[in-house]
Amino acid sequence: MKNLKILGAVVLVFLLGAAFTMGTPARNTHIDAKGYAVGDVVADFSLKNIDGSMVSLADFDTAKGFLVIFTCNTCPYAQAYEDRIIALDAKYKSKGVPVIAINPNNPDAKPGDSFAKMQERAKSKGFTFPYLLDEGQKVYPQFGATRTPHVFLLQKTDGGNVVRYIGAIDDNYQDASQVEEKFVENAIDALLAGKEIAVTSTKAIGCGIK
Repeated sequence: MKNLKILGAVVLVFLLGAAFTMGTPARNTHIDAKGYAVGDVVADFSLKNIDGSMVSLADFDTAKGFLVIFTCNTCPYAQAYEDRIIALDAKYKSKGVPVIAINPNNPDAKPGDSFAKMQERAKSKGFTFPYLLDEGQKVYPQFGATRTPHVFLLQKTDGGNVVRYIGAIDDNYQDASQVEEKFVENAIDALLAGKEIAVTSTKAIGCGIK
């Protein structure tokens, strides 16, 4: 009888533990998300732009590729790169590689990254590129983005949009005048010239996605 009581208690603890585990939502799932690797084909998305329109990669008929940058309003790293992102769009959009900026943060967790604040930031900085809200945070885990900013250079091919570079914009977020390696520019220049990209991945430096 004593053994049966012990066995019953063990089973009860097990069932309660299983129920608790099943009812507990996963936390920080983006930290373990692997997302796309260099060479993978990216699934298209449809996200709301600051002008209210929905934007997809398929909308850009003449593009040769895309510079998808996960960024936001509030991160100091993202803010430090804003002028450089604007310059990248100015340099490469006419060559067929436009910037597509995506804010992956949850506005409930980071009110400064709300849609209204995105509109304000884009206007004050003079953004020349789409600035999209990843509403519901569905797109950034697919890419495997973990930081703001986090860059994904895509090449449009007959088989889809292929990842060619992942990581940082350059090697010095603090001072643009002190940059020694322009990772993104080097990668785009090589892509447009039909050459092999020397550095295909670097560590993204920035704030964790909220």
